[in-house]
Amino acid sequence: MPAIFPKLDPTAYTRHPLHMATRDWPETNCYLDVWIEVLPALGLPPEACLGFAVTQDFEGDQFTFFKVPLEDLESLFGLRVTELAIYDRVENHIAEQIRRQRLSLVEVDSYYLPDTQGTSYHTGHGKTTVAVNRIDIQARSMDYFHGLGLHRLTGEDFEGLFHMNAAEGALPLLPYTEFVKFPDKLPNMKQIVAGAEDLLRRHMARRPERNPVRAFAVEFPGQVEAIAQRPFGFFHLYAFNTLRQLGANFELLSSHLEWLAANGHPGLEAGVENARKISSTCKVVQFQLARAVMRKSFDKLGPALEPAAEAWDVLMAGLDKNLDRSRSKAA
Repeated sequence: MPAIFPKLDPTAYTRHPLHMATRDWPETNCYLDVWIEVLPALGLPPEACLGFAVTQDFEGDQFTFFKVPLEDLESLFGLRVTELAIYDRVENHIAEQIRRQRLSLVEVDSYYLPDTQGTSYHTGHGKTTVAVNRIDIQARSMDYFHGLGLHRLTGEDFEGLFHMNAAEGALPLLPYTEFVKFPDKLPNMKQIVAGAEDLLRRHMARRPERNPVRAFAVEFPGQVEAIAQRPFGFFHLYAFNTLRQLGANFELLSSHLEWLAANGHPGLEAGVENARKISSTCKVVQFQLARAVMRKSFDKLGPALEPAAEAWDVLMAGLDKNLDRSRSKAA
């Protein structure tokens, strides 16, 4: 059975350190989690592509759902990600792309993914992204990157995922799908580091004009008071799209800055710590959020975010100085 990475076995797979259980947010979001595992399979450092995290903003009802820009993947690594048109059965398209050694990223229903045991597996439906390493349509088997690693699904889950037993006349399965073309030659580490530094400068120029953590803190208590009137399950959705997205985003930024420092870019220690401060504050406040909903007491939520808001200001000012200084030395 052909595969993109034929040596990888879900039963003996080791997740990347960015997914270690000791982190504040071992899982980030479905799309970025895929790349955190796919890039190392190619021999590439996922930490290099995380500079975009400085652009995250508060969007009013959520924080920006952070995704590595496709143009960053191409400029850093030479990976070309393009939408795959679906006009046949989805599994046939995936098999054809694997035959051509192209990786497919597919939006699927988490209900059929065994690695979501305890959350949505056979209990709830949700949209998520997987990257398919291996597929065997005859044997009803698929190996896929998702969440914290590489997994396998078979049998009824395979059939359900691809709607193989759908009633005659049912709506066709037409998920959003991308495929990845790999370059003939991957860049070396020196090229990747230089590219990552350049991208960080570009993204710093695109960062929010106002402090997004402080903007969120103003709205936070009122939003929580409103969701306290909703079914408790809604609390988890709100927390995922606010505190979790903010915290995970800046924990990844701390890893990006740490990686740059380890690869010859000095003076980023304070930036690493301030990004971590945002992450750890969000983790603490998420616990406080649950208590506030239970107790119907919301006035302390906004002030609880102040350490993260202050860290954001110091972080951005420090990065501005550091990047200006490194540019002057390079010139």
